[in-house]
Amino acid sequence: MKVETVMDQDQVLIETERFVLRPPKASDVGMLAHYSGDRRVAEETRSIPHPLAPGTTDAFVKRAMTADRLEDVWVMDGSSVEGGDRGHEVLGVISLTRMDRNQSQLGYWVAPPFWNTGLASEAVQALVAANPLGNDTLFAEVFQDNPASARVLTNAGFAYVGDSEAFSVARDANVPTWTYSRKMR
Repeated sequence: MKVETVMDQDQVLIETERFVLRPPKASDVGMLAHYSGDRRVAEETRSIPHPLAPGTTDAFVKRAMTADRLEDVWVMDGSSVEGGDRGHEVLGVISLTRMDRNQSQLGYWVAPPFWNTGLASEAVQALVAANPLGNDTLFAEVFQDNPASARVLTNAGFAYVGDSEAFSVARDANVPTWTYSRKMR
């Protein structure tokens, strides 16, 4: 794994075997909207609406590119890695949302054409290994009807904390969740 800082956004670039985790850019809006507008993707997140309103993805990318952002976002980009998913600039998204006490909440989604390929596991493990925000603890939650996502977390060293629920905008409902944490230091 190779880690370097992208100076224009003060955010690290993380290279894995199959893709690079890099900050989003304006040219990603179309593919991000295409994939996040898929009901199957939106319904596995808290915040992506379905249907996706015009301008939603553009606003998300603009927010992710600001210096005073509370969430660092990385696009899983397979277009430039030798032996990677060439030609696929957007494979998914992974993010860290800052919390108090040097903690962050991890979130991620993978585009449906790349489901069941290990991309989520590779992205989570790379981000954990890089620990780009220098966090003491990472938290993550998954909807209980998505056990594959729970396996991604446990395989990356996250420990089950408990059950809860979170509101899903796409489902317009509170959805039962499993919460996980990982000590980083």
